[in-house]
Formats: sequence, structure tokens, C-alpha cells
Amino acid sequence: MRPSPRLVAALAVLPLALAACGGGGSSGTPAAPPSIADASADNRPVKAGGTLNVALSADPDALDPSISTTLVGREVFANMCEKLFDIDAQSNLVPQLATALPDVSGDGKEVTIKLREGVKFNDGTAFDAEAVKKSLDRHRTWEKSARQADLAAVSKVTVVDPTTVKLTLTQAFTPLTAQLADRAGMIMSPKALDAANDNFGASPVCVGPFKFASRTSGSQITLEKAPDYYDAAKVKLDKLVYKIIVDPNVRAANLKSGDVQVGDNLATTTVKGVQGDPNLKVVSGGGLGYYGITINTGNAGGSTEKPGTVNTALAKSPQLREAFELALDRDVINKTVYNGLHEVDCFPVPVDSPYRAKDLRCPTRDLAKAKQLVQASGAQTPVPVTLTSPNDATNVRLAQVIQQMTKEAGFNVNVQTAEFVSTLEQGKSGKFDVLLNGWSGRVDPDGNLTNLITSRGSNNYSGMSDPGIDDPIKQAAAESDPAKRAELYAGALKKAAEVRGVLYLYHNKYYLGMSKNVAGVQYFKDGLPRFVTAGFTA
Repeated sequence: MRPSPRLVAALAVLPLALAACGGGGSSGTPAAPPSIADASADNRPVKAGGTLNVALSADPDALDPSISTTLVGREVFANMCEKLFDIDAQSNLVPQLATALPDVSGDGKEVTIKLREGVKFNDGTAFDAEAVKKSLDRHRTWEKSARQADLAAVSKVTVVDPTTVKLTLTQAFTPLTAQLADRAGMIMSPKALDAANDNFGASPVCVGPFKFASRTSGSQITLEKAPDYYDAAKVKLDKLVYKIIVDPNVRAANLKSGDVQVGDNLATTTVKGVQGDPNLKVVSGGGLGYYGITINTGNAGGSTEKPGTVNTALAKSPQLREAFELALDRDVINKTVYNGLHEVDCFPVPVDSPYRAKDLRCPTRDLAKAKQLVQASGAQTPVPVTLTSPNDATNVRLAQVIQQMTKEAGFNVNVQTAEFVSTLEQGKSGKFDVLLNGWSGRVDPDGNLTNLITSRGSNNYSGMSDPGIDDPIKQAAAESDPAKRAELYAGALKKAAEVRGVLYLYHNKYYLGMSKNVAGVQYFKDGLPRFVTAGFTA
């Protein structure tokens, strides 16, 4: 599928934009995005009542925590399905349905979790240790569950008493608390699970400030204030209505017209216009995830299958992969495609993570060396590369910039576009040469590495398989000392940077547009708007 004529025409101005940005290389130090309002700093009082209309950038998949895989699904869950743990504004792990962080045995193989008392699910069913066990066992053993890898270290869940569960692990697994602060830690009503079985996502019931009311596929999802919520006095809104508005320009227009009061995931091209509206404001979140270029180096038959031979120029030649990266200028990409609103980087672990070593450095653009490497590889020029991109305008712009930059080094990049979901299917199956894709990110680095760059990981689309990557990541997961974990991750990241199965470009910053009469929204580095204390100003 080729870019549409309209997009090609729009991209005709890119050479001028690239020239205006200059030809200098990336500094190697991530560029900070411009100052945007901090949602957590808005503590204005809000009145009780009202409906908040929220524009989502895509239609979530099934609202079942066991099988959901989308970021927009996590946005809805954040206000409907609480977890055993959560993160706070500083990205610290904190208890949510638990009363404290877990108690871990000396060998790391027994994890005891104390639970809140007097809590009810949104159907009135009591929340207790039996309910927690039922959900965790479903997450980790159901054949359809996408959480199996998250909880792979858990061999048994035991009810100690009504307010205590014990998890027995096959080996120490430090990232477990972080996993339980996401969908793997969401607890579902046992009554609803028994009634719906595999169809739980059609009418989900959890513990949360809002309860599921209705859904019209492709149009909207409605949540209502939950009367059984343990902290219901904190909740001011009567209703949340998520409206599915895929086009970023239409999302921005709906914000300006007042048809929605919150717009998620603003395109970087629309942020300035929303900021300029006197009735609107923009707050920033995110930064845990990343976006980049995945090169198929060994995914011959599927990401979870044994790596094999891929017969493409980049797959066969480490020299060409290095040349391809050295032809890129991350800073220029950020300025040209994203108005400088992302955080430039070449590693999957955020720069401010306590688990990231300080000596990791990004390569600058070096066109002369790139050309030398292409020549030394012996490949006939121009070197053919097929780049698969999601078919939205921003990704196509990115693909075109990559095409132009690498052409100067001797590559001939053919851009093919497809629906976003189709690109993921191609990634999993290995039916691609080079692919644009990203990851929404997790607070513990294991969530950005295991299954993404380790052998036969479900999201290891590149097909990388190297003990220099696998072993330190596995060792780091069993290590409790942050400094030792950082050292182990540094070794794995340096090796992955040599293999170049993924060329990371930046850490995603998310931008949330809001009406100025909306306050109390919590928006953290996970990019999930929390509306538990939100409302309209008095």
C-alpha cells in the first residue's frame, strides 16, 4: 500500500524543512520538550456532578484486563479497574488495592500482599483474597491471556486469609510489583467472571471510581460514577464518556468547539494550536515508552519461534545496519516531524530512570562513515530497503524523512503503508524488512526489555537472539539492588545497540488537551489520564 497522493503532496515540503533544521548530528543528549502545564499542579476546587467527554485517539480492544493489549484500553481501565499497585506522580510504585508494598522473602521466591478491607466491586460483590486469586490465576493460566508472560515467574497463588495472598515464584523476580501495577494486577469481580467467562470484556466489572455502563463499537464508551467505590466521596463527576476520534485534527477541532472537554494523545502538529486557544490548556505526560525503527534480523517465522535466516540486505549485514543508523539525525527528525516535542534518545530505558547507567551515549549522524560502511559491505548500491509504516500522516512523514536521510548514504528506501493493526501483525509474523513501531513503556525497565529484545519474546519483532542481551536482562530481573540492575541493563543495552535490531529514535511524550474549566486530572509518566478527582471548576 503506497502513501496517498494527498500525503505525498504534503510531504513535498520536507526537503526544505530538513534543510532549515541544519545538517548537524544528534548531540547524544536527549532534547527536553518545551514547557507544558503540569496537570498534577492544578488543585483548583471542583464541583460535584457533570459529564466529562474525553476524545480517545483509537477504539480500544476488548475491555478485559487479561487479553487487552492497547494503550487506549489502559486509559479506560485507569478509571474503571483498579490494580493491586499503581504509580504516583514521581513514578514510584504505591499500593492501590493492596495496603502496602509486598513483603518479599529473603530468597525472593515468596511474595506476600496485604489487601484493603471493606472494599466492594462495582456490582456489590466483596473484594477479598479469593477474588484476587481468581483474577491472578486467570491472568497467568488462561490460554487466551496476554498476561501470561507478565506473571510467568508465579507458580502458585495462595489465599492466606481473607485479606492476604501469597505468591510463590519459580525464581526471584523484582519487576513483579511493577507488573501488578498494570493489567496483570487488575482484579475482576468473581461474580462477573463466572457469569461472562470469556466474554467478560463485553460488560466488565472491577473495583474503580467509575463503572462500565455501555459501549458502541467505534463510537463511544460510557462509564458512570460507582456508588460502591471505597473512596466515592473523592469522585465528583457523574459520568465519563470516551468518544473515539481517530483523526488528530478532528480531535483538536472537537476540543476547540467544546464537544469534548479532554482530548488524549494530541498530535505534536496540533499542540501549538490547542495551546493558543484561550479556553484550552495542554498538559504533558508519558516518557516511559519509545518509538523507533525495527529491523528484521532473524524473525523468519514468527517472533516466538526460533530465529532463522532473513534474506534482506540489512538482516545479512551488521555494517549496513550501522550505516543506516549513522545516516539518521534524531534531533532533526524530532524537530521536523514532531515540532521538537519528544525526548530524543537511542535506548529503550528513559534517561531519568534509576536503572539507566550514566555512560550510555547515542551516536551522532556521520554521513561520511555511513558511506564508508556501505562501500565496505560490498553491497550493490543503492541498497534496497522496504520500510513498513502505519498509514497515519505523522508516521508517513517520519518514513519519508528516514527515506531522504538514508538515501544520502546509499540506501533506496521503499515506503509501504498499512493500517496500524496490520503492521503489528506483520511484526509478529516476521513478514517485513524494516518496521516503524513503538511501545507505551513501563515503570520498571524489565517491561521495556523482556519480550521486546530477548530471544523469542512475543514482541521481539526483530528476532534478536543473543546471550549478551538475554542473560543480563534475566539476571537483572532477579536482582534487588538498583545499582546492580543498572549495571546489568547497561551491558544488555550496549550489546543490543551493536546488534541494531531496533534503532530507537525517541521517548514518547503524550499531550493531553483540556478545557480550562476542567481540574483535578492526574497525568503521569505512564500517559494514562486519571479522572478520579477530576471535575469542573465551580
